[in-house]
Amino acid sequence: MAARAQSTTPVRKVPIHLQSAQNRLLIKNGKVVNGDGIQDADVYIEEGIIKQVGNNLIVPGGSRVIDARGKYVIPGGIDTHTHLQLPFMGTTTADDFYTGTRAALAGGTTTIIDFAIPSKGQSLVEAYKQWRERADDKVACDYALHVAVTWWSPEVQAEMEELCRDHGVNSFKMFMAYKDLWQLSDTELFEAFEKCKELGAVAQVHAENGDIIKENCKKLLAAGVTGPEGHEMSRPEEVEAEAVNRACVLANQVNCPLYVVHVMSKSAGEVVAEKRRQGIVVYGEPIAASLATDGKHYWNSCWRHAAAHVMGPPLRPDSTTPDYLMDLLANDDLQLTGTDHCTFSSAQKEIGKGDFTKIPNGVNGVEERMSLIWEKGVVSGKMDPARFVAVTSMNAAKIFNMYPKKGCIAVGSDADIVIWDPKLEHTISAATHHSAVDFNIFEGITCRGGPEYVIANGRVTVDEGQVKAVQGYGSFIPTAPFAPFVYDAVTEREKVHQLIKVEREGRIVAVRNAVVPVVPPATSNGEALELNLSSVNGVEEVVAAADHHFAAHQHFTRPPTSSGGRNMQDTTFSLSAEYPNPADESDNKRSTIRVKAPPGGHSTGLW
Repeated sequence: MAARAQSTTPVRKVPIHLQSAQNRLLIKNGKVVNGDGIQDADVYIEEGIIKQVGNNLIVPGGSRVIDARGKYVIPGGIDTHTHLQLPFMGTTTADDFYTGTRAALAGGTTTIIDFAIPSKGQSLVEAYKQWRERADDKVACDYALHVAVTWWSPEVQAEMEELCRDHGVNSFKMFMAYKDLWQLSDTELFEAFEKCKELGAVAQVHAENGDIIKENCKKLLAAGVTGPEGHEMSRPEEVEAEAVNRACVLANQVNCPLYVVHVMSKSAGEVVAEKRRQGIVVYGEPIAASLATDGKHYWNSCWRHAAAHVMGPPLRPDSTTPDYLMDLLANDDLQLTGTDHCTFSSAQKEIGKGDFTKIPNGVNGVEERMSLIWEKGVVSGKMDPARFVAVTSMNAAKIFNMYPKKGCIAVGSDADIVIWDPKLEHTISAATHHSAVDFNIFEGITCRGGPEYVIANGRVTVDEGQVKAVQGYGSFIPTAPFAPFVYDAVTEREKVHQLIKVEREGRIVAVRNAVVPVVPPATSNGEALELNLSSVNGVEEVVAAADHHFAAHQHFTRPPTSSGGRNMQDTTFSLSAEYPNPADESDNKRSTIRVKAPPGGHSTGLW
């Protein structure tokens, strides 16, 4: 990862007429890696677009040439989960859209997807426009937006449709936590999933049981647990796993594609993996933090250190969690990676000193993600470079319908490219990172592999390790609904799981409050059974003589025992066809079923 730039003053956007020297670029002798394989090839870029991929390319004179011998040429990373310039818990994140995207570029990420989060009752479209205003003039790389659904009404549904149709949004995030702030009820979740399915959008969930968390927080504070350790204790692993399972069940009822953000625990990852094996269309997103560190930090004796790791859902104390989640990621039980980059300074975190529920939730990761996944995934032998590309860019591009514009190196794709040096070794530190925050949760981790060059839209933004980010150089990327990668799977499921009623022959008749089909059978001599039928509201009713026998028998019970107790041998069942008072038969006409010459001979019984 590149060293900290000498100055933090933003570099202003370069006028088009001064960019001509960087408009043509040839990358030679590298190994081009896409999510489906590796090839030895050169790449020629012009006007921000990949024009040629192959060998012995013929290119215009004056093109800049970068020798990538011994290095990988990979698509720029896509971070699916950032919170830049976010007002949250009484403060605003340390990283704005310039410092956050500068840090992203330094680590090899060329596209981020941030979240527009309206306050409860606020217009979704209004929130979207606020985020565009914050970002457009600051972003140093391309970005897209998810929009959060923090309340529910017919107006919200209408605005979701508008955002998909007119504003390039194809994903909506629902919260199952943050009760009394953003949390939706199960009924609202169900309806939101229905709406996402109708619009061709991806439904995202922050999966934790907010009701349990609220009660746990009360108990812990009452017991005197006020430090950062209370944060993890209030929302243990099972609280996350339960919510993931519930979200999968709800989404599956309407066949809505589900995306679980920040998978933080082994059990939550297992739920996603199991639901995918059942055929449910669900995607799991572990983040840099859950893949590279653990929650033992919450018990650190230094309050500042412990608080710096507070995020929701929390990191897990089980030290085997990162390796386990990396295994799931390598095997496609989990599909892609984000960071939940949401940074707060040490001073901002101190808002929660004395009450862990007030510590602003969030950690860093946008700069470190690519190197950490390479170190923990590729260097460890869990995945190959192609899988690395799949989980850091390609799958994200496919799920959010940016592919093949983003997420691959192919003719016609955006020239978002990283020249990755597998031998580049660096140690992560707050002293050298490019984020505006004063703490790094990955402090001291050494990574083998990192970006030597980063090219965003054809412009070299990291040049031999030196960051040359330009404020405002990035653009908003609209994302269309009905991403084929997602909705082709949804369509196939609908073909398999069609709702098909059972067709039955005969008339529908009611027998003692039950509706059943009846087809009168023929007798042995061909005569039909005789039925007494009456019609009620178009449904024919059969009243069997046996019912009258049953009703009459209920009036007669055995005498009491010799000791005066109830006779337990009494029953309403009788094999006799006779009534207790046959004389009453002449006075009470009843509907009957009379059987003439049934198979097997005559019978005097009523059945």
